[in-house]
Amino acid sequence: MKRNFNLCFLAGAIAVSSLTACSDDKMDDTVQPQENLSAKIEQPGDREKVCYYVDNNWSSTAVLLTGLQSSADTSFMNSQMTKIAGMWGRSNPTLRFVNDPSNYNSTYNAISYSTGKIYYGYAIYYDAKAKGGDIVNAMILAHEYGHQLQYIFGLPSVNENTARPNELEADGFAGYYLRNPNGYNKTTFSEIAAAYEFAQSIGDYQTSSPNHHGTPAQRRSAVRLGFLLAQANSNLTASSFDYNFFYYYQGVLNGTYKMAKNTVSPEVDAYMSQYIDELRKIQTGEISAEEFKHLK
Repeated sequence: MKRNFNLCFLAGAIAVSSLTACSDDKMDDTVQPQENLSAKIEQPGDREKVCYYVDNNWSSTAVLLTGLQSSADTSFMNSQMTKIAGMWGRSNPTLRFVNDPSNYNSTYNAISYSTGKIYYGYAIYYDAKAKGGDIVNAMILAHEYGHQLQYIFGLPSVNENTARPNELEADGFAGYYLRNPNGYNKTTFSEIAAAYEFAQSIGDYQTSSPNHHGTPAQRRSAVRLGFLLAQANSNLTASSFDYNFFYYYQGVLNGTYKMAKNTVSPEVDAYMSQYIDELRKIQTGEISAEEFKHLK
């Protein structure tokens, strides 16, 4: 399956082979970034280059790098990667950055590979930082690491004919990290929702497309659910997060939460029961994008 950046800024992709020699790497799937940015950033020096050819998900002139434009930006992302993985009790995946001075817009992407790597484009990093600050890039990285958890543990447990379950769960993982005391530790949801203003174009209405990622309202609901699960239990494993996420999210979609209680995690259920109607209203759009930003 290809997880792409077609109509949203959060993406993952399954690599079909290890990238052992950059100049020879090939991938079957191609990701097509959709955003256009006018900013140009100079290419870092040779000492920071990993290779000149990345893979078929990036332009032929893209360069794989170990860092961003400044050491402060690089340090922030590396520290976030350590914190995100550590929250789940795991070691870091390989985090690299992609720049292309001759085709800068092509790096408006972030991709999570099944071979234990996350490649993060310069264009998306600097646009996210300019529009929403560090929290937006922390959110994107947490989403991408969510795909790493899916690869490792064979998640999500819910399968559809589209990418929606994978992407919604990764959104939930991001919301969980941003709230978690062992993660980004934002206690006010409005701070997290504000980060999602950067992603006004997330989601789509092509519900029969294999690349359907969920509607904007569904994705907002998924982030909110991740946030609430962190408030209910900040020590969930990836598999228990998956169970609880889809227990409540599927319930919001089809109403089954009215028929049965969550007997696996009763302490979570005791907390979550007060938010079910809110989640439903977010998912259906009854709670607007503007109202969403002001949830507590």
